Amino acid sequence: MAALPEGTPCWADAMFTDLEGAKAFYGDVLGWTFGESTSEYGNYTQAYSDGKAVAAIVPPMPGQDGGSAPSAWCLYVASPDAAATAEKIRGNGGEVLMGPMQVGEFGTMVIAKDPGGVTFGVWQAGTHEGFEKQGAPGSYAWAEVMTREAAKADSFFPAVFPYTVKKMDTEQADYKIFHVGGQPVLGRMAVGPDDLPPEAPSYVSVYFAVGDCDATIDKLTVRGGQVFFGPMDSPFGRFAAVGDPQGAAFGIIDMGRTVGDKPVMADA
Repeated sequence: MAALPEGTPCWADAMFTDLEGAKAFYGDVLGWTFGESTSEYGNYTQAYSDGKAVAAIVPPMPGQDGGSAPSAWCLYVASPDAAATAEKIRGNGGEVLMGPMQVGEFGTMVIAKDPGGVTFGVWQAGTHEGFEKQGAPGSYAWAEVMTREAAKADSFFPAVFPYTVKKMDTEQADYKIFHVGGQPVLGRMAVGPDDLPPEAPSYVSVYFAVGDCDATIDKLTVRGGQVFFGPMDSPFGRFAAVGDPQGAAFGIIDMGRTVGDKPVMADA
């Protein structure tokens, strides 16, 4: 498999104080199984769907206070040169929080924030090229930058990554899509005070595909998860914004159940 084009989402992981609780929750809700934790890499534990790597979970690193902030999913986008991307991040008003850090032979990572405070990751693949399965139940489906500072995101991300931008031609939402090589790879949704509680930071919402949105919500709520929005039908699938018992927000979408025509996209 060739390395993904620069700027393409390639991996997702999350830090959990209760790793076994996360395994039980995502195992039941998304059908994941888990590999052995590798102590050499901070007990980083890969999640699998149908035997293919789809995400990872990890406990807080020694010295980190896992209870100081809720867990959160982090989306990584591909880069052929993580150090060069880190310089672009700094040069365009972003902040590098960690890295560039080589992770054995697997690759090189950077954790960063855009000027509006959205945390994301950068991954320069070594032997670990990222998602082994996408767009099918139990795996990554889509992601959106949910930001209060839309103008900052709009100038930052296309300056750091080779994105072209299209805008959804609607008055109902301020929604743009970043494209790589003509392919849509990442959404950007402007959010207001009614969309996110004041204490919640702007963030990247990672969507996982499911076979039945409503049945997944039933499993999720029984397991102590929350539903923030939906379920709602759309031209892209029936979806909901949800959270796990440890505070990590994510999205679920049944892409097999679509309603209505896809919106017209215009050059931004």
